[in-house]
Amino acid sequence: MVVQAEEGRLTTSSARILVATAVPVERDAVASAFPEPGAEASRPGVLLRRFPGGWDLLAAGVGPALAAASTASALTAAALDGAPYDLVVSTGIGGGFAPDAPVGSLVVADEITAADLGAETADGFLPVTDLGFGTVTHRPPAGLVRRVADATGARPGTVLTGSTVTGTAGRAALLRARHPRALAEAMEGFGVAEAAAAHAVPVLELRAVSNPVGPRDRAAWRIGDALAALTDAFGKLAPVLTSWNHHDPHDPHDPDDPHGL
Repeated sequence: MVVQAEEGRLTTSSARILVATAVPVERDAVASAFPEPGAEASRPGVLLRRFPGGWDLLAAGVGPALAAASTASALTAAALDGAPYDLVVSTGIGGGFAPDAPVGSLVVADEITAADLGAETADGFLPVTDLGFGTVTHRPPAGLVRRVADATGARPGTVLTGSTVTGTAGRAALLRARHPRALAEAMEGFGVAEAAAAHAVPVLELRAVSNPVGPRDRAAWRIGDALAALTDAFGKLAPVLTSWNHHDPHDPHDPDDPHGL
């Protein structure tokens, strides 16, 4: 297995890794961590940017539904090609909950949670699991999360997925009360994780914070800084993914999580 990081840029990996962003500008920020421009590869329903060593980048679309559909299409195509992915990474920019995830910082999800999948009742919000259906949280491999955090400086915590971006202080406070460990909010992670789970592929979510969660203040957004942080983070991920055993569900480096779940 050969994976190296040279001057903060990704080189190769023997694993097959699908990196799913929402929009092309996020995909391009990740692509900037590679020493080569990559080549386009068309598969049914998706257009990938492919890099040597098994890295495929996908602009999966905005929102959990389209992100899930696009990711599932890429995973299915890879499986039918006889070259399934070993890991799916949902990434991009997102909002951070102050003061724990300031603008410009990185968050890696130890829980990928649907913030608003459920029912509003007279007694408050009920997640869909309380109604007897599905799931609301996916948990990436704990040992891998810790190594990503160590390598990139990302803070581990819950990353929320919503179909509606928070735009008020009241909504931000409500989400934080409902999800006390929440550090960031985005719109795709849970959808990507649902697709990965359907294919029994591990998932990660890494977010670069571009704005605070709360009132929409475009003047306070730092999208360029967040995209630069994303590029820098992916330039540091290669040795992390090299040392992780992609095919063994047990993580020997994780004493607190012997099953890697």
